[in-house]
Amino acid sequence: MTTTPHRVVIVGAGFGGLETTYRLAGAPVEITLIDRRNHHLFQPLLYQVATASLATSEIAWPIRHLMRDRREVTTLFATVSGVDTARRCVLIDDGSEVPYDTLVLATGARHAYFGHDEWEAWAPGLKTLEDATTLRRHILVAFERAERETDPQKRAARLTFVIVGAGPTGVELAGTIAEMAHHTLPADFRSIDTRKARVVLIEAGPRVLAGFPDELSAYAQASLEKIGVEVVLGQAVTEINREGVVFGGKLLEAKTRIWAAGVRASPAAEWLGAPSDRAGRVLVEADLTIPGHPEIFAIGDTVSINAWDGKPVPGIAPAAKQQGRHVAETIKARLREETKGAFRYKHAGSLAQIGKRLAVIDFGKVKLRGTIAWWIWGIAHIYFLIGLRHRLSVALSWLWIYARDQRAARLITQGSSKVA
Repeated sequence: MTTTPHRVVIVGAGFGGLETTYRLAGAPVEITLIDRRNHHLFQPLLYQVATASLATSEIAWPIRHLMRDRREVTTLFATVSGVDTARRCVLIDDGSEVPYDTLVLATGARHAYFGHDEWEAWAPGLKTLEDATTLRRHILVAFERAERETDPQKRAARLTFVIVGAGPTGVELAGTIAEMAHHTLPADFRSIDTRKARVVLIEAGPRVLAGFPDELSAYAQASLEKIGVEVVLGQAVTEINREGVVFGGKLLEAKTRIWAAGVRASPAAEWLGAPSDRAGRVLVEADLTIPGHPEIFAIGDTVSINAWDGKPVPGIAPAAKQQGRHVAETIKARLREETKGAFRYKHAGSLAQIGKRLAVIDFGKVKLRGTIAWWIWGIAHIYFLIGLRHRLSVALSWLWIYARDQRAARLITQGSSKVA
């Protein structure tokens, strides 16, 4: 008698979805891994593509290549439009369906503009490779346009870069753009002094890196200001338009605006009719299942759960990986007709780079800052990259930037010089 393998459908090949797939190796399951992109992206280094420090191929891997030796895994390049929980089918936007016995939603997050979606046209965010290459184009084109601009006011606007939101992404972007303007680009231009570029980091809250301890937050702010970033705290942005950004009742003219202030979960909660928080994250049960649907799990930025000593689990890669591991172990336990307990998050630490030789790290009792934190930050990120070639490539790129202040990925793509 033939037994049909248990059908597991995983939507999303980010950190959580990929970890679930890896951890199910050897289990009597048939896996369908669905993603609307054909690559797995190492999001923590996405800002380095946007700031010309790394190439796209150094932080992304084709999903099919990663799954090439897993014969039980079928990869689908497709966009999910919904879930039919009654019939246990994932709905694809082309009208097709994928049946499941167990469903894992690892669909990530998108940008949130706090009710001002029209701002996205003027201040793009950073979640995908397309976002990163678009931002890289905006940043590099700003210097190119400034080189040709004869009007002092317009030139100043070209050389003003505004980042909204002072979380890790905002801080890392601001620090890297400032260092590029002050150290990488000055010798490349003739009509402008790139060191006169303004990098303005705006945060509605009282401090940068709000998730870090006060002393590390204060150090990060002082370090940013030392390398030329203007930090504006306690000021909410009230308008973003073609000319610039309005905050504190005044318009700051800036041709490059970057949104790093907030995210909203994918529409997974809407697909399922499940309870969610204000950011659209699914409120899952203690074992990461959807209320009323024990056969459906949700993980990563898709969910909200207080599994970190009663506190919300942060939306970071290690958390998604831990959740993916828990889900895989739960599925395997169920197949053995056993039970698995509630998910518990173990925080390994928080890291953020400020500049070329500056970073902050919070390991709980141990807090590090400065150059030693930067080296640990770099080693940690290289360790989590996939494949020896990518680790070596990124390490060499960083050593070159460290030693020579040069960024080799300064390529303007997606258009010609006629496109502003």
